[in-house]
Amino acid sequence: MGGRRAVAGGLLALACVVATATAGSASPLHTRTQGVPYVALGDSSASGPLIPDQVDANCLRSNHNYPSLVAIALDDELTDVSCSSATTANMTAPQGTAPPQFDALSRSTKLVTLTIGGNDIDFSSIIGTCASLGATDPAGAPCKAHYNSAGADQVKEVIQQTAPKVARVLRGIKKRAPHAHVLVVGYVDLFPDDGSSCTSATAPFAAGDFTWMRDREITLNSMLATQARRAGATFVDTYTPTVGHDMCAPAAERWVEDLVPVHPAYPVHANAQGHEAEARAVEHALHR
Repeated sequence: MGGRRAVAGGLLALACVVATATAGSASPLHTRTQGVPYVALGDSSASGPLIPDQVDANCLRSNHNYPSLVAIALDDELTDVSCSSATTANMTAPQGTAPPQFDALSRSTKLVTLTIGGNDIDFSSIIGTCASLGATDPAGAPCKAHYNSAGADQVKEVIQQTAPKVARVLRGIKKRAPHAHVLVVGYVDLFPDDGSSCTSATAPFAAGDFTWMRDREITLNSMLATQARRAGATFVDTYTPTVGHDMCAPAAERWVEDLVPVHPAYPVHANAQGHEAEARAVEHALHR
């Protein structure tokens, strides 16, 4: 999602501790298929910010992100233009010094993966708000109350408003890469799927907000799945295979980092093991 966007006043400072973390390892996948041109599009959930090795400082892109691992599995040539903080608008508009991501597509493109939508709903800001409000009612659900204060769930509404943007992106891919197999890759499980909590200094959310945040992420993934189906694309569920490895899991079992990462990755993002799981899910979808 928003790999370089500040999520709250104090959260950006917390993220800085990751910059000096030691490199982790990511084992490659071993399936081999005939190579086809592959383009990876998306935001920080695709680019892998702070995961070693970083190969694009502007976009915080790792060569051990899930697109890179998929390319190894396919023995394929990869053009990876995923970029932290990207929105649907950055498919056709530049992002800083990065050109529009659609510039990488062509009629010869055979495979496209896309992870997008998290920054369109400003999920990083939602996380920052929930972290800030956690201390006001640790046992309650102050963030849920905040986003429902106008009588309707504002996050659900913005997810609904993002749906046509994702649909336009998928139409744009089809137009530029008409022969490509398009996979919409969802977001990994960030919060405990069972609705439990792990409120702490590094996950400073109110106990009652964990379930609400989980449900909003599920709503986002459901929207992406619907748009993929309507566009004739394949939705890749990365949530289910990462259940139990969320930010509340023990450090050795954690594939998603909390606000103070223990593995080299950006806060509230998948680490190297999470990207391995995502790559396996993509590979599985390609061989169904």
